Amino acid sequence: MMRILFWLVGSSDRLFLLALALIGGLYVGLIVAMLLADLAFTTPAHLLNALASREIRYAIWLSLISCGLSAILSLWIAIPLGYLLSRFSFPGKWALDALLDIPIVLPPLVIGLSLLILFQTPPGRAIERVVPITYAVPGVVLAQFSVACAFAVRTLRVTFDQIPVRREQVALTLGCTHSQAFWWVVLPEARRGIVTAGTLAWARSLGEFGPILVFAGATRLKTEVLSTTVFLELSVGNLNAAVAVSLLMVAVALVVLVIVRFYGMERPAL
Repeated sequence: MMRILFWLVGSSDRLFLLALALIGGLYVGLIVAMLLADLAFTTPAHLLNALASREIRYAIWLSLISCGLSAILSLWIAIPLGYLLSRFSFPGKWALDALLDIPIVLPPLVIGLSLLILFQTPPGRAIERVVPITYAVPGVVLAQFSVACAFAVRTLRVTFDQIPVRREQVALTLGCTHSQAFWWVVLPEARRGIVTAGTLAWARSLGEFGPILVFAGATRLKTEVLSTTVFLELSVGNLNAAVAVSLLMVAVALVVLVIVRFYGMERPAL
């Protein structure tokens, strides 16, 4: 259909569309070229050797656990926060909305440094005396969560914005409380957005590097995750292992993208 429409438009329009395709294709070509370069550089043997490493297996295990915890925590915060921002007006809403963008726009190293400074304050030291966080596994989860949650909030706010308010109003007129309307009407409608937000939070956590390196460190068999594994392998000149782990992360990212596309946010009929 698009091919037919392309030839139906005038010659000037065809040139315009070709120019758009060329400009966009340059970036797409860059992504494809990088992936092909990685595939050409490494071999299945390199990948198997990397997976045979005790340190890398530990990094895979810790990545799966920490990203899962980070995604769950992100959803616990993002669902109520996204709903409040979507449905209610209150003093300081614009400031809260802007504040939630800070983890997205700040350099990751700054977030890690801010967490490090936070836990050097008296309240932070008091928490550390109960649960060690800095340069420990909880620090990995907190560093991932600090960034991933912002993306989950944004995703779920858009999800709730797309759900008509009228459905809640009908539930309220039928005798439901606000909490019952939320649990029985809104939350089921938002299930696709919740899956998308959780998946994006998990993927963002997997790719997080700067905050983890600064706040939790990259100690092998302790706080090493896949993103820091690439850094550690490069620092010792083991380029084959670094590329093999990178391809493993690319494969995981592709699975995540398929899930996001398949369970993409449903657009309710108005």
